[in-house]
Formats: sequence, C-alpha cells, structure tokens
Amino acid sequence: MDQEFWHSRWAENRIGFHLSDTNPLLVKYWPLLHPQREEAVFVPMCGKSIDLSWLASKHDEVVGVELSEIAVRAFFSEHLYTPTVTSMSPTMKLYHFDELSIYAGDYFTAPLETYPLVYDRAALIAMPESLRQQYAERLLSLLKPGGRILLVTLHYPQEQMDGPPFSVDADEVRRLFDGYKITHLNRDEQADRPPKGRTADFFAEEVWLIES
Repeated sequence: MDQEFWHSRWAENRIGFHLSDTNPLLVKYWPLLHPQREEAVFVPMCGKSIDLSWLASKHDEVVGVELSEIAVRAFFSEHLYTPTVTSMSPTMKLYHFDELSIYAGDYFTAPLETYPLVYDRAALIAMPESLRQQYAERLLSLLKPGGRILLVTLHYPQEQMDGPPFSVDADEVRRLFDGYKITHLNRDEQADRPPKGRTADFFAEEVWLIES
C-alpha cells in the first residue's frame, strides 16, 4: 500500500470515498451478524467514517485503525469529541473517547487485540492485489473464534479503471477467506459510482458475511 498516496489524499481533502451519512448497507445487514452490545467491533482503515458513531451507539467498544492522523483528528473534531491521545510509538498514536478508540498508524503494525466483530467497508478494496493476501491474513488473525465480518466490496472491470478503490470479485473473496463460512448477501449494480470522472461497463457493490 502506498502510504504517501493516502496521506496526500487526506492532506488535500480528496476523499470522494468518504460517505457523509451512515452507510445504509451497514444499517441493513449488521443485524445478520447477531451482534451483542458487549461484543467489541473492529473497523480497519476507518477514515473519519460516520459509521463509527453508529456502531458506538450499539456497542460498548469500537476500535478503528487509520493511517492518516488528519482523518482521525477530523473524526473527533467533527463530532465534537475531545479524545485522550496516547503516543504508542513514534509512528502510532491512540485516540480514545468513551466507546471509541482509533489507532492513528499502520494497520499492519497497530497493537490490536482480537475482536468478535469486524466491519470492512473500504479497507480490502483499498489494497492493491499484491497486498490483499497479507491484509486478509492479518484481519483473520484479529478475529476471535466464532467471529463475524461484514465485508463490502466493489466489482468492476479492473482494466477499464484504475483503483483505488480496486475491484475484488467473488472468486477472490472466496480465495482470501478460504476455510471460513462465506455468505453473499447482496449485489447492487445500480451503485451511484464509479468515482467522479471515471467510467466502467459495470460497477457493482457487493456485501458479504464471513464467519469463523
């Protein structure tokens, strides 16, 4: 993953991937994980997603990790939260407020625990093909036995459009999460993207439930 690319996107406020409202797919499909309030939720590459606040309204602990400290600061500022900030290392800080904790730093090195619930809307599809296996292995290492993942992916002709977000088709999802129970929940070919200024023959948003 090109860290400088993501740092520059946030620094220049080029964040077309950011949603200004809670993702309706999260609201619709999260109940299928049979989540309990006491179960902690992990959100990789969380940005400043409003989904974090939605999840925090339903769970006692929500933990995110985000490479850009600009995004982390913006999340707390925009929600008028005053977090406690702890420096974990020269390249890692922990922002904490009530149910919410966000590590500002690299997903691959963040001092994370294991979690029963994971919500991935924009992390896997942010990974170039060369890093997806490593990403998935790390994610699964953070999943508790019996854990569940709500995964949102995109599928489009990769040769017609540059990522990120990248296309991750059904075969790749099944390969990355081989050995886990995989349920395809939804495919929306009327998704109102691709990103502005880019076109593809089709552009579908897909939702998956991954269970250990």
